[in-house]
Amino acid sequence: MQHPTNSKKRALQWPLLKQKKFSEMLRLAAADWFKSKHLPTHARMPYCLGEWEQWPSNLILPEVADYIQKQREAAAEKKSPFPLHKYLHHGMSSQAMAFNLIGPLITRRDYSPLISLLESKNVEGASEIAEAVFEYKDRKVFNEDAGQPTSIDIALKDKNGQPFIFIESKFDERAFGGCSVFGLGDCSGASPIGFEDDCFLHFIGRKYWPLMSKHGITDQLKNERQCIFAMHYQFFREILFSIEKNGTFVLLSDERSPVFSSRAGEDRRSLMPFLTSFLPEKLKSRVVAISTQELVREIEHNPRHEDWIPEFKKKYAMNAL
Repeated sequence: MQHPTNSKKRALQWPLLKQKKFSEMLRLAAADWFKSKHLPTHARMPYCLGEWEQWPSNLILPEVADYIQKQREAAAEKKSPFPLHKYLHHGMSSQAMAFNLIGPLITRRDYSPLISLLESKNVEGASEIAEAVFEYKDRKVFNEDAGQPTSIDIALKDKNGQPFIFIESKFDERAFGGCSVFGLGDCSGASPIGFEDDCFLHFIGRKYWPLMSKHGITDQLKNERQCIFAMHYQFFREILFSIEKNGTFVLLSDERSPVFSSRAGEDRRSLMPFLTSFLPEKLKSRVVAISTQELVREIEHNPRHEDWIPEFKKKYAMNAL
């Protein structure tokens, strides 16, 4: 009788980099980068700056840090939130990574790398990108009349100032965000389809479920016993937001991570292919995955960015590319 292969040996044959190993690699790179800049770090976490207020030092270019500060101040004057993440000073902050990668394209008004990459993914209207903004929101979409509204990491606008491409940036996260009501224990997690008033968010007037129905997503979920929002609330909320704005949803993630879209969406074991399988066919073309590595390669072709892109690769352990 032939015995099965030892499980420890089999584990080493798993084709994807495990998330734990990916995180360890990022931590080492972040700690080395902070050390090379002689920046004070957390006593127990050398991959994190010592205080949140030091977050500008987590950005590669001072011009980008200045831009973010000005955007924050302008939002405050309008009494409109510009949310900076709690861990923006952390070396693996996805918001800081997005600021470092997209920020220079904004401050230098050079969207050609994004245009080229999105055109290669057949994103409609990509050539019309004229502006990019961080933390875009619109309370009216879901009737979010209180609290922090849905905020899109990066919105790309056309020459008329209309947003039409919406980018969610992920880096070291383990999942899309789940529903806080479920997370707090105030919901069983059972699907409310057909019984929408059982959902607290629907009961208080949020339009998530009506829009899920409007765009045919509930038809795909009618046989699901668990509420899809319980674990994947952020994904569907941002998909709906993008579609309601007559735009395209784009996930930007690191292809070394197995979580979201490893190898730029080609691996069915990651979240993006799994979650898009719940969408009707008519919406699937409005959902696109791009990788950080793909955008880095596009930026490397442009001499306008040769002063910072090598530093980006060093900071995020991408020198092996």
